[in-house]
Amino acid sequence: MDKSELSLSRRDLLIAGAASAAWASAPTDAATPPASGPPLGTVPASRISLEVNGTAHALELDNRTTLLDALREHLHLTGTKKGCDHGQCGACTVLVNGERINACLTLAVMNEGAKVTTIEGLGTPARMHPLQAAFVKHDGYQCGYCTPGQICSAVGALDEIRRGVPSHVTADLNAKPMLSAEELRERMSGNLCRCGAYSNIVDAISETEGVRT
Repeated sequence: MDKSELSLSRRDLLIAGAASAAWASAPTDAATPPASGPPLGTVPASRISLEVNGTAHALELDNRTTLLDALREHLHLTGTKKGCDHGQCGACTVLVNGERINACLTLAVMNEGAKVTTIEGLGTPARMHPLQAAFVKHDGYQCGYCTPGQICSAVGALDEIRRGVPSHVTADLNAKPMLSAEELRERMSGNLCRCGAYSNIVDAISETEGVRT
């Protein structure tokens, strides 16, 4: 046997050994469906009920559906906007049982039986909510994309102040917060306006509540 034949035989042996090792390390049930859980290719879904803007809705949704997508894609209430989709811009703010939340950060199934209010439920062009009218009067928007979230957040912020919920700028935690421009700015800080209409937004909210800026 010459050296070329010996070299070839050694190479074939290494290739065969590597292939055998890979085959031996592979799980024997890799192609076998799991014994429990939904079949491959299906997604878990649930039936939920929501009361949105005073109307009851029964929906069957993929369990991964956010409340934001349920409102926009299934109920076609597109006033609530999808901005960053990470809970950082506030464009998707709605009221759930009276509390303002980021709809992109909660799953629809987590809100079974909840009462949801979107911008469509606050007022209409013919009969606007006082905050909507004030935003128009003070030009509290430019592109308007963040405005639904701004207004829903303002409704929630004013309610927090009335109920005595403190913020980071509340001086006395044992006293009811002052209905001041400083409180409003702090409470609205989670709603971003890329057009920079912040001063007009504060003016609109302040006029609604009779606050001096």
